[in-house]
Amino acid sequence: MRGIVKEREIEIERGIEMEKNENPRPWEAYHTAYTNAKAGMDGIDKEKVQRVVYDMSKGSKYFENEKRKEDLIKQRIENIRAQCAKLTAADVTHYQKLADRRILELEAARDLSRIWLHVDMDAFYAAVETLSNPSLKGKPVAVGSMSMISTANYEARRYGVRAAMPGFIACKLCPDLIFVPTDFKKYTYYSDLTRKVFEKYDPNFMAASLDEAYLDITHVCNERAITSAEISEELRTSIYEETGLTCSAGVAPNRLLAKVCSDINKPNGQFVLPNDRMAVMTFIASLPIRKIGGIGKVTEHILRDVFEINTCNEMLQKGGLLCAMFSHTTADFFLSVGLGLGRTDAPQFKFRKSMSSERTFSVTDDDALLCQKLAEIAEMLSAEMKKEGLCGRTLTLKLKTASFEVRTRAMTFQNHICSSQDILKYASKLLKAEYPVSLRLIGLRMSHLKEGKVGALSDPRQKTLSHFIMSGDALKNKGDCSSLSSEISYHIVNDTESDFSFDTRETYHSEFRDPLDSNYLPDLDDNSQTFGKSLGQMERILESFSDGTAEKVNAWNMAEFTHKKEQHEESQLLETESSSSGQLNRVNDEANMLNNDAIYSSNQLLFWVDDHKCSLCGIELPQSFVAERQEHFDFHLAERLQNEESGANSKKFKLNQRLITSDATTSQGKRKKHKPPPKDGGQIPIHAFFVKSNQNF
Repeated sequence: MRGIVKEREIEIERGIEMEKNENPRPWEAYHTAYTNAKAGMDGIDKEKVQRVVYDMSKGSKYFENEKRKEDLIKQRIENIRAQCAKLTAADVTHYQKLADRRILELEAARDLSRIWLHVDMDAFYAAVETLSNPSLKGKPVAVGSMSMISTANYEARRYGVRAAMPGFIACKLCPDLIFVPTDFKKYTYYSDLTRKVFEKYDPNFMAASLDEAYLDITHVCNERAITSAEISEELRTSIYEETGLTCSAGVAPNRLLAKVCSDINKPNGQFVLPNDRMAVMTFIASLPIRKIGGIGKVTEHILRDVFEINTCNEMLQKGGLLCAMFSHTTADFFLSVGLGLGRTDAPQFKFRKSMSSERTFSVTDDDALLCQKLAEIAEMLSAEMKKEGLCGRTLTLKLKTASFEVRTRAMTFQNHICSSQDILKYASKLLKAEYPVSLRLIGLRMSHLKEGKVGALSDPRQKTLSHFIMSGDALKNKGDCSSLSSEISYHIVNDTESDFSFDTRETYHSEFRDPLDSNYLPDLDDNSQTFGKSLGQMERILESFSDGTAEKVNAWNMAEFTHKKEQHEESQLLETESSSSGQLNRVNDEANMLNNDAIYSSNQLLFWVDDHKCSLCGIELPQSFVAERQEHFDFHLAERLQNEESGANSKKFKLNQRLITSDATTSQGKRKKHKPPPKDGGQIPIHAFFVKSNQNF
């Protein structure tokens, strides 16, 4: 045994020596979120930080996962390079013309009429803790634990300590670091104080998180005849007077640039970019691409290593290649960044699409402890949903294993749920199906939301149809939102590193999502595809596809589709031949056709045309929009289930009515005459057409 151990030690030493010979400074090639500079980290010894992070991470599960992701990125870069090499001179000229035309179109849509202000609180969690405990002032403080840091103050950042860094690595960088546990009730209280100040300048401000927001101050500037710089200074002073906390602000013609500007003079500073095209183009020309919200590590690697793009202006210079290599949506994003364009419209009220909650903890494989964590998360999610009066139909479980592998599992119900008991009941089934498993994170998300019977509507201006057409005993038929049908649709999303984002707050980060941070394309189960169009539409769609795209359609679905089409044609033929067979035969034929229609509607195909366009509704979503794609698939799935449920009920009702009418006609020997309309121009009230009780059912 000792001989084996000794041999293993020699192999490890030999491997380390070989690694040093191949790369004497291996930490330089190790890039993680821990080594990315944040505001307040200027002037630190970056090489020292990178070396410490490398030494402390090497051999860990996280290190192995990061190396695996790096290998995937390198492979992806090589694939894009190979595709670029296949472009001919004619191809390059063609795509360059497309890029030039698109740049002109984007430029024509430039809007310099709005003034946007982005406010970002300075080291918010740490600042709140220091305000609560003045003895921490001037000392390096980190909010979090030895497992993970949520926020580090500016004193700690001088040592290279930052958010999203494990506490044990932070202690190596800064031995005097003081840890403070998180207290979200306290942070929420101070966040509410800041939002009261925001409302004075923009009642419809956009809260991006607890510590940042976007404000449209155009109206305030015009109404008070003062500059945006004065408004920004006044707002920052008001926040300090109200909370005792400092913040930084950025002013620009759009939200994308305003966020960049707020980071320039941190902490407790501001930067104003004038509403002038030349000023915008000068500002954006030399701006590093990583400064743009939505361009992360993966996109930066690809743009830099494949296209040699380091600044935003270089995106315009190489727009042809970008149009050739990326989807229309992604190329538009890159060209817009090169022009310094961003969203300027004030978003209208939007219904929440999902609500979620997650927690990270020390790695454990204890089933009892995992169930306890799941129960806590289910309770938090239920409380948030009840607070906003919401119920949901699709429950998704997110798991991050000890090796940092991310899994998502989901199930869809016929009825909506919101109670913690129901959420925990079905979340437990999903979790237990993964046993045995060692986890470091659990999250729950509820989507396909609607307003519950108790609680406020998502939008107080919007009323539901049920307010007008249902009353009396009919309301009882709706059932409580916590009741569950025995029919549950399960669907599983492939394991992926590009998980959807869990956040119990409504945020607006989607416009700044990294478009290339994932190469994940969901593999949808054949039995859980979304369907709803006619057979003729489906045939036209399939005929319009190229051979390459058609190969993406599963062969089983194609065979099933053809089989159902043949059944449909046979049913039509039988119906024609039996048209003279009497009233009862026609009723039976109609019943068969209704059943067949329900089958046909469940066999339409959903996939992504050209890897970004939905085959059902035509909406475009890049591959990297994993969460949005999943929600889009969930939407179509829920729509199908709802249509089938409501369609089945209505068809059964119509069939029963026809049978009753048929029996009455047979017994009486003649049809019942329709009631004549009221004379003297009288109108039948609309409620006469809708159900008043459940006696008809």
